[in-house]
Amino acid sequence: MPFARLATATTPTSHIGLGLAAVGRPGYINLGRDQDLGENRSAEALRERTHELLDAAYAQGVRYFDVARSYGRSEEFLAGWLAARPDIGDVVVGSKWGYTYTADWSTDAERHEVKDHGLATYERQRAETDELLGDRLDLYQIHSVTPDSPALTDKELHARLAEAAAGGLTVGFSTSGPAQADAIRAALEVRVEGEPLFRTVQSTYNALETSAGPALAEAHDAGLTVIVKEGMANGRLAAPHAPDMLKAVAGETGLGCDAVALALILRQPWAGVILSGAATLNQLASNLHAAVVDLDVDQLTRLATLVEDRHAYWERRGQLPWH
Repeated sequence: MPFARLATATTPTSHIGLGLAAVGRPGYINLGRDQDLGENRSAEALRERTHELLDAAYAQGVRYFDVARSYGRSEEFLAGWLAARPDIGDVVVGSKWGYTYTADWSTDAERHEVKDHGLATYERQRAETDELLGDRLDLYQIHSVTPDSPALTDKELHARLAEAAAGGLTVGFSTSGPAQADAIRAALEVRVEGEPLFRTVQSTYNALETSAGPALAEAHDAGLTVIVKEGMANGRLAAPHAPDMLKAVAGETGLGCDAVALALILRQPWAGVILSGAATLNQLASNLHAAVVDLDVDQLTRLATLVEDRHAYWERRGQLPWH
Protein backbone atom coordinates (compact mmCIF):
# COMPACT_ATOMS: atom_id res chain seq x y z
CA MET A 1 0.00 0.00 0.00
CA PRO A 2 1.24 3.53 -0.70
CA PHE A 3 0.83 4.49 2.95
CA ALA A 4 3.76 2.21 3.73
CA ARG A 5 5.87 5.13 2.50
CA LEU A 6 4.75 7.11 5.52
CA ALA A 7 5.95 4.39 7.88
CA THR A 8 9.54 5.16 6.88
CA ALA A 9 9.16 8.88 7.62
CA THR A 10 10.81 9.94 10.85
CA THR A 11 9.59 13.53 11.18
CA PRO A 12 7.01 14.31 13.90
CA THR A 13 4.63 15.54 11.20
CA SER A 14 4.59 12.30 9.18
CA HIS A 15 1.09 11.51 10.46
CA ILE A 16 -0.29 14.89 9.40
CA GLY A 17 -1.52 15.40 5.84
CA LEU A 18 -2.70 18.45 3.92
CA GLY A 19 -6.19 18.56 2.44
CA LEU A 20 -6.93 21.10 -0.28
CA ALA A 21 -10.71 21.44 0.16
CA ALA A 22 -10.39 25.02 1.44
CA VAL A 23 -8.06 26.34 -1.26
CA GLY A 24 -9.07 24.46 -4.42
CA ARG A 25 -12.21 26.57 -4.94
CA PRO A 26 -13.35 30.08 -3.94
CA GLY A 27 -16.19 28.96 -1.65
CA TYR A 28 -16.18 26.59 1.34
CA ILE A 29 -17.89 26.24 4.73
CA ASN A 30 -14.91 26.83 7.04
CA LEU A 31 -15.48 29.60 9.58
CA GLY A 32 -13.25 32.61 9.04
CA ARG A 33 -12.39 31.62 5.50
CA ASP A 34 -13.57 34.95 4.14
CA GLN A 35 -10.76 36.63 6.11
CA ASP A 36 -8.27 33.84 5.32
CA LEU A 37 -8.50 34.21 1.55
CA GLY A 38 -9.35 37.88 1.14
CA GLU A 39 -11.03 39.29 -1.94
CA ASN A 40 -8.80 37.89 -4.69
CA ARG A 41 -10.02 34.35 -5.26
CA SER A 42 -9.11 33.99 -8.89
CA ALA A 43 -7.93 30.60 -10.04
CA GLU A 44 -4.39 31.92 -10.38
CA ALA A 45 -4.41 33.39 -6.87
CA LEU A 46 -5.62 30.13 -5.34
CA ARG A 47 -3.17 28.13 -7.46
CA GLU A 48 -0.31 30.22 -6.10
CA ARG A 49 -1.62 29.90 -2.53
CA THR A 50 -1.99 26.13 -2.91
CA HIS A 51 1.56 25.75 -4.22
CA GLU A 52 2.93 27.83 -1.33
CA LEU A 53 1.07 25.62 1.15
CA LEU A 54 2.31 22.45 -0.54
CA ASP A 55 5.90 23.73 -0.52
CA ALA A 56 5.71 24.63 3.18
CA ALA A 57 3.99 21.37 4.13
CA TYR A 58 6.53 19.25 2.28
CA ALA A 59 9.43 21.16 3.78
CA GLN A 60 8.04 20.46 7.24
CA GLY A 61 7.63 16.72 6.73
CA VAL A 62 4.09 16.36 5.44
CA ARG A 63 3.88 13.54 2.92
CA TYR A 64 0.15 12.94 2.32
CA PHE A 65 -1.90 15.29 0.12
CA ASP A 66 -5.67 14.99 -0.26
CA VAL A 67 -7.88 16.36 -3.05
CA ALA A 68 -11.22 15.52 -4.71
CA ARG A 69 -13.09 16.00 -7.96
CA SER A 70 -15.50 18.34 -6.16
CA TYR A 71 -12.80 20.54 -4.60
CA GLY A 72 -12.86 22.93 -7.54
CA ARG A 73 -9.46 22.79 -9.24
CA SER A 74 -7.59 21.09 -6.40
CA GLU A 75 -6.48 18.13 -8.52
CA GLU A 76 -5.21 20.50 -11.18
CA PHE A 77 -3.32 22.62 -8.63
CA LEU A 78 -1.73 19.55 -7.04
CA ALA A 79 -0.85 18.05 -10.42
CA GLY A 80 0.90 21.26 -11.44
CA TRP A 81 2.89 21.30 -8.22
CA LEU A 82 3.97 17.69 -8.68
CA ALA A 83 4.92 18.26 -12.32
CA ALA A 84 7.15 21.18 -11.34
CA ARG A 85 8.93 19.02 -8.77
CA PRO A 86 9.71 15.72 -10.53
CA ASP A 87 12.35 14.90 -7.91
CA ILE A 88 9.65 14.46 -5.25
CA GLY A 89 8.73 10.79 -5.20
CA ASP A 90 7.96 10.11 -1.54
CA VAL A 91 4.51 11.68 -1.26
CA VAL A 92 1.18 9.85 -1.16
CA VAL A 93 -1.64 11.38 -3.22
CA GLY A 94 -5.30 10.67 -2.53
CA SER A 95 -8.35 11.92 -4.38
CA LYS A 96 -12.08 11.26 -4.22
CA TRP A 97 -14.93 10.75 -6.67
CA GLY A 98 -18.70 10.84 -6.21
CA TYR A 99 -19.36 14.59 -6.07
CA THR A 100 -19.32 16.87 -9.11
CA TYR A 101 -18.30 20.50 -8.59
CA THR A 102 -21.10 22.72 -9.93
CA ALA A 103 -20.41 26.20 -8.51
CA ASP A 104 -18.58 27.46 -11.62
CA TRP A 105 -16.02 29.30 -9.46
CA SER A 106 -18.71 31.22 -7.57
CA THR A 107 -19.14 31.63 -3.79
CA ASP A 108 -22.90 32.13 -3.95
CA ALA A 109 -23.99 29.30 -6.24
CA GLU A 110 -27.30 27.64 -5.44
CA ARG A 111 -25.54 24.25 -5.36
CA HIS A 112 -21.79 23.85 -5.00
CA GLU A 113 -21.62 20.11 -5.63
CA VAL A 114 -23.88 17.24 -6.72
CA LYS A 115 -23.54 13.74 -5.29
CA ASP A 116 -23.79 10.58 -7.39
CA HIS A 117 -22.19 7.25 -6.49
CA GLY A 118 -23.21 5.49 -9.70
CA LEU A 119 -20.87 3.57 -11.99
CA ALA A 120 -21.17 6.14 -14.78
CA THR A 121 -19.98 8.90 -12.46
CA TYR A 122 -17.06 6.77 -11.34
CA GLU A 123 -16.02 6.09 -14.94
CA ARG A 124 -16.27 9.77 -15.92
CA GLN A 125 -14.50 11.13 -12.87
CA ARG A 126 -11.81 8.46 -12.90
CA ALA A 127 -10.94 9.52 -16.44
CA GLU A 128 -10.87 13.19 -15.36
CA THR A 129 -8.62 12.41 -12.41
CA ASP A 130 -6.31 10.24 -14.51
CA GLU A 131 -5.92 13.04 -17.04
CA LEU A 132 -4.63 15.34 -14.31
CA LEU A 133 -2.80 13.10 -11.86
CA GLY A 134 -1.98 10.05 -13.97
CA ASP A 135 0.31 7.59 -12.22
CA ARG A 136 0.85 10.01 -9.30
CA LEU A 137 -2.56 8.99 -7.94
CA ASP A 138 -2.13 6.46 -5.14
CA LEU A 139 -5.55 6.39 -3.49
CA TYR A 140 -9.05 6.85 -4.97
CA GLN A 141 -11.90 7.14 -2.47
CA ILE A 142 -15.67 7.11 -2.78
CA HIS A 143 -16.66 10.53 -1.47
CA SER A 144 -18.96 10.70 1.59
CA VAL A 145 -20.47 7.23 1.79
CA THR A 146 -23.60 6.99 3.96
CA PRO A 147 -25.46 3.81 4.96
CA ASP A 148 -27.94 4.27 2.10
CA SER A 149 -25.29 4.84 -0.55
CA PRO A 150 -25.67 2.59 -3.62
CA ALA A 151 -21.88 2.32 -3.62
CA LEU A 152 -22.21 -0.20 -0.78
CA THR A 153 -24.34 -2.62 -2.81
CA ASP A 154 -23.47 -2.01 -6.49
CA LYS A 155 -21.69 -5.22 -7.50
CA GLU A 156 -20.74 -3.88 -10.93
CA LEU A 157 -19.11 -0.86 -9.33
CA HIS A 158 -17.32 -3.13 -6.86
CA ALA A 159 -15.94 -5.18 -9.74
CA ARG A 160 -14.60 -2.06 -11.48
CA LEU A 161 -13.02 -0.82 -8.26
CA ALA A 162 -11.45 -4.24 -7.73
CA GLU A 163 -9.97 -4.03 -11.23
CA ALA A 164 -8.44 -0.69 -10.33
CA ALA A 165 -7.03 -2.19 -7.15
CA ALA A 166 -5.56 -5.10 -9.09
CA GLY A 167 -3.84 -2.52 -11.28
CA GLY A 168 -2.11 -0.99 -8.26
CA LEU A 169 -4.53 1.74 -7.15
CA THR A 170 -5.57 1.71 -3.51
CA VAL A 171 -9.36 1.91 -3.13
CA GLY A 172 -10.97 3.62 -0.16
CA PHE A 173 -14.01 5.55 0.97
CA SER A 174 -14.86 8.57 3.07
CA THR A 175 -17.88 9.08 5.32
CA SER A 176 -20.03 11.96 6.45
CA GLY A 177 -23.12 12.52 8.59
CA PRO A 178 -24.42 11.25 11.93
CA ALA A 179 -24.41 7.60 10.81
CA GLN A 180 -20.70 7.41 9.96
CA ALA A 181 -20.20 4.36 12.18
CA ASP A 182 -22.92 2.44 10.35
CA ALA A 183 -21.42 3.35 6.97
CA ILE A 184 -17.94 2.26 8.06
CA ARG A 185 -19.15 -1.10 9.33
CA ALA A 186 -21.18 -1.71 6.18
CA ALA A 187 -18.17 -0.89 4.00
CA LEU A 188 -16.00 -3.31 5.95
CA GLU A 189 -18.33 -6.09 4.80
CA VAL A 190 -17.93 -5.31 1.08
CA ARG A 191 -15.95 -8.04 -0.63
CA VAL A 192 -15.05 -9.01 -4.17
CA GLU A 193 -14.28 -12.69 -4.69
CA GLY A 194 -13.96 -13.08 -0.94
CA GLU A 195 -11.43 -10.28 -0.49
CA PRO A 196 -12.13 -6.93 1.26
CA LEU A 197 -12.50 -4.15 -1.31
CA PHE A 198 -11.56 -1.10 0.74
CA ARG A 199 -8.11 -0.47 2.15
CA THR A 200 -8.61 3.02 3.61
CA VAL A 201 -11.35 5.00 5.33
CA GLN A 202 -11.52 8.79 5.75
CA SER A 203 -13.96 10.06 8.37
CA THR A 204 -14.84 13.12 10.42
CA TYR A 205 -13.55 12.89 13.98
CA ASN A 206 -12.76 15.77 16.31
CA ALA A 207 -13.16 17.05 19.87
CA LEU A 208 -16.85 17.74 19.22
CA GLU A 209 -17.76 14.69 17.11
CA THR A 210 -16.30 11.37 18.29
CA SER A 211 -19.10 8.98 17.36
CA ALA A 212 -17.14 7.25 14.58
CA GLY A 213 -14.28 6.36 16.93
CA PRO A 214 -15.21 2.75 17.77
CA ALA A 215 -15.93 1.91 14.12
CA LEU A 216 -12.64 3.51 13.03
CA ALA A 217 -10.84 1.36 15.59
CA GLU A 218 -12.52 -1.69 14.05
CA ALA A 219 -11.43 -0.56 10.58
CA HIS A 220 -7.86 -0.15 11.78
CA ASP A 221 -7.94 -3.61 13.34
CA ALA A 222 -9.19 -4.96 10.00
CA GLY A 223 -6.09 -3.57 8.31
CA LEU A 224 -7.41 -0.32 6.85
CA THR A 225 -5.47 2.94 7.01
CA VAL A 226 -7.60 5.53 8.81
CA ILE A 227 -7.51 9.13 7.59
CA VAL A 228 -9.19 11.75 9.77
CA LYS A 229 -10.81 14.80 8.17
CA GLU A 230 -12.42 17.89 9.66
CA GLY A 231 -10.32 17.68 12.79
CA MET A 232 -10.96 21.40 13.27
CA ALA A 233 -14.74 20.97 12.88
CA ASN A 234 -14.76 23.39 9.93
CA GLY A 235 -13.14 26.11 12.03
CA ARG A 236 -15.26 25.69 15.15
CA LEU A 237 -12.18 24.53 17.10
CA ALA A 238 -9.90 27.32 15.91
CA ALA A 239 -9.50 30.70 17.55
CA PRO A 240 -11.54 32.87 17.84
CA HIS A 241 -14.44 30.39 17.50
CA ALA A 242 -13.07 27.70 19.85
CA PRO A 243 -14.94 26.76 23.04
CA ASP A 244 -13.63 28.34 26.25
CA MET A 245 -12.42 24.99 27.58
CA LEU A 246 -10.24 24.46 24.54
CA LYS A 247 -8.91 28.01 24.78
CA ALA A 248 -8.00 27.41 28.43
CA VAL A 249 -6.09 24.20 27.72
CA ALA A 250 -4.37 25.76 24.73
CA GLY A 251 -3.25 28.62 26.97
CA GLU A 252 -1.72 26.10 29.37
CA THR A 253 0.27 24.47 26.57
CA GLY A 254 1.41 27.75 25.06
CA LEU A 255 0.20 26.61 21.64
CA GLY A 256 -2.88 27.28 19.52
CA CYS A 257 -6.36 25.84 19.92
CA ASP A 258 -5.91 24.18 16.54
CA ALA A 259 -2.73 22.38 17.62
CA VAL A 260 -4.43 21.06 20.76
CA ALA A 261 -7.51 19.95 18.81
CA LEU A 262 -5.42 18.02 16.30
CA ALA A 263 -3.19 16.59 19.05
CA LEU A 264 -6.29 14.98 20.56
CA ILE A 265 -6.75 13.04 17.34
CA LEU A 266 -3.07 12.11 17.05
CA ARG A 267 -3.42 10.35 20.40
CA GLN A 268 -5.87 7.83 18.92
CA PRO A 269 -4.00 4.58 18.25
CA TRP A 270 -6.10 3.92 15.13
CA ALA A 271 -5.42 7.30 13.47
CA GLY A 272 -3.05 6.88 10.53
CA VAL A 273 -3.17 10.34 8.96
CA ILE A 274 -4.82 13.50 10.31
CA LEU A 275 -5.60 16.15 7.73
CA SER A 276 -4.81 19.81 8.11
CA GLY A 277 -7.21 21.95 6.12
CA ALA A 278 -5.08 25.07 6.43
CA ALA A 279 -5.77 27.97 4.09
CA THR A 280 -2.79 30.11 5.16
CA LEU A 281 0.87 29.47 5.93
CA ASN A 282 0.37 30.58 9.53
CA GLN A 283 -2.50 28.15 9.98
CA LEU A 284 -0.40 25.34 8.55
CA ALA A 285 2.53 26.09 10.86
CA SER A 286 0.21 26.20 13.86
CA ASN A 287 -1.55 22.96 12.83
CA LEU A 288 1.79 21.15 12.57
CA HIS A 289 2.59 22.04 16.18
CA ALA A 290 0.05 19.34 17.06
CA ALA A 291 2.86 16.82 16.74
CA VAL A 292 4.60 18.23 19.84
CA VAL A 293 1.58 18.92 22.10
CA ASP A 294 1.72 16.95 25.36
CA LEU A 295 -1.61 16.76 27.21
CA ASP A 296 -1.91 15.49 30.78
CA VAL A 297 -4.77 13.47 32.24
CA ASP A 298 -6.52 16.50 33.72
CA GLN A 299 -6.44 18.36 30.41
CA LEU A 300 -7.75 15.33 28.54
CA THR A 301 -10.58 14.95 31.04
CA ARG A 302 -11.62 18.56 30.63
CA LEU A 303 -11.44 18.40 26.84
CA ALA A 304 -13.66 15.30 26.85
CA THR A 305 -16.54 17.50 28.05
CA LEU A 306 -16.62 19.18 24.62
CA VAL A 307 -18.22 16.18 22.89
CA GLU A 308 -21.61 16.96 21.34
CA ASP A 309 -24.54 14.77 20.37
CA ARG A 310 -23.74 13.60 16.86
CA HIS A 311 -27.11 14.61 15.43
CA ALA A 312 -26.76 18.12 16.85
CA TYR A 313 -23.22 18.37 15.50
CA TRP A 314 -24.19 17.44 11.95
CA GLU A 315 -27.26 19.64 12.02
CA ARG A 316 -25.06 22.62 12.91
CA ARG A 317 -22.52 21.69 10.25
CA GLY A 318 -25.30 21.63 7.68
CA GLN A 319 -26.16 25.21 8.58
CA LEU A 320 -22.65 26.61 8.04
CA PRO A 321 -22.62 29.14 5.18
CA TRP A 322 -20.36 28.89 2.14
CA HIS A 323 -17.84 31.74 2.40
